[in-house]
Amino acid sequence: MTQPSREQRLEVLAPLVTDHKKELMTQVLSQRTRHITLLLEEIFQPHNASAALRSCDCFGIQDIHVLEARNRYSPSKEVDMGSSKWLTLHRYKTDIDDAVSTLKNRGYTIVATTPHADGFTPETLPLDKPIALAFGTELAGLSDRAIELADSYLTIPMYGFTESFNISVSVAIILNRLVERMRASNEIEWHLSDEEKQNLTLEWYKKIIKRSDQIEKVMFSR
Repeated sequence: MTQPSREQRLEVLAPLVTDHKKELMTQVLSQRTRHITLLLEEIFQPHNASAALRSCDCFGIQDIHVLEARNRYSPSKEVDMGSSKWLTLHRYKTDIDDAVSTLKNRGYTIVATTPHADGFTPETLPLDKPIALAFGTELAGLSDRAIELADSYLTIPMYGFTESFNISVSVAIILNRLVERMRASNEIEWHLSDEEKQNLTLEWYKKIIKRSDQIEKVMFSR
């Protein structure tokens, strides 16, 4: 039997989604981007994992790449507030080289966030090409290998005795400034393509419709 197309699947599931939810999804998709993404290396504290996802959803970042070769990435539902449902998580069980290679093959510039290297700030980081912001563990930050593989570095200016912000705070601060700059630019094409929007719409439909797989199976077996 010929597999149903994306358009056919959307046509079957759409009547089961309220107009309000459809309008909200369309509005959110119009503000989503893959121009900026996150690469999280071995984040193990549930609060930080969840807060990072929540910030990504709030700022319109669709993709998060997670390296969990040693530490399982386990967001807390209480902090997450359902944000992970709407995001695309890419999980890597091998090593940082695999994650970085995948991102570079997709056209991303790898930006290591670290207070230990001279580099750009959220105000000066170039945004003309897609960027992947790499964040490290809560205690040690990024691994030496991750920093070695990076194309450039980003530091949040600090004015106190403390060396750095908590990782979830750093994610929010950096995304806030970079997303504002990206959206204000007339030279950056940061929106999702129509095809990407349709693919995500189908994914989201399936997440909010109970037994969507069974419904599709019945409808397309007729």
